[in-house]
Amino acid sequence: MIKKTIMAGVVAAAFAPGLASAQAAPASDHTLTGNAGIFSQYIFRGNTQTNTGPALQGGADYSHSSGLYAGTWLSNISWLTDSPGATGYSSSSLEWDVYGGYKGTIGKSDFGYDVGVLFYVYPGSFNTAAAPKPLGISKADTQEIYGALTWKWVSAKYSYSIGNKTFGVEDSRGTWYLDLTANYPITDKLTGVLHYGKQKFAGTNAALGVSNDSFASFEDYKIGLSYALPKDFTVGGFFTGTSMKADQKLFYTNASDTRFTGKDTFTVFVSKTF
Repeated sequence: MIKKTIMAGVVAAAFAPGLASAQAAPASDHTLTGNAGIFSQYIFRGNTQTNTGPALQGGADYSHSSGLYAGTWLSNISWLTDSPGATGYSSSSLEWDVYGGYKGTIGKSDFGYDVGVLFYVYPGSFNTAAAPKPLGISKADTQEIYGALTWKWVSAKYSYSIGNKTFGVEDSRGTWYLDLTANYPITDKLTGVLHYGKQKFAGTNAALGVSNDSFASFEDYKIGLSYALPKDFTVGGFFTGTSMKADQKLFYTNASDTRFTGKDTFTVFVSKTF
């Protein structure tokens, strides 16, 4: 019986040389992945970007075996047009992110690193004359460089604004954001997430004679769960909120409906990778 099995394998290999060579082919150095998701709202650094409305999000990523990568990501937003008199935007319903960088591991350890640059683009109609300059508002397009250290399921990421109009706040070059996140695998399908973030604005509002930090800086947090489903689907939910002083809460309140964007809130989602 053993001889018959061995002989069958030899015969199969003789008549199917292409199969053997395909199995021995080296893995590609290039990887292209995509993602898409539906969220009950879009939360960015603790603040709703869609005025608690739903968000459709998606992106694509390219990575090379050397560690180089590049990608893009998009989501609908409303925060720039929720208060057009304060932001100067008469139309803007999209956030378009473009990024690239390099990541790798430190030796043979469980530690890793990631460095790169990220561009936040907000297409739309911006009227300079409509934006009240005493508030220091300008176009929201933002450029950040970042560096991160990871260990298994824990990461620490530092983002630094190299532009002078960070998310529409003028004279804000040097603004930074610290992201501390843990994605703990509770089971092979269930993952828990804990996050703390600190947004620190630099610069001064010359018209008002106050620092940007006094009205734009804040801290945020997140706690949530996600569950992996078949066919690369994931469902989950998370609770988020911010810590702000009175002046900061006023800055992050929509003028049109007096809705505070950084309030404690719960978000649910379903997403897929492919």
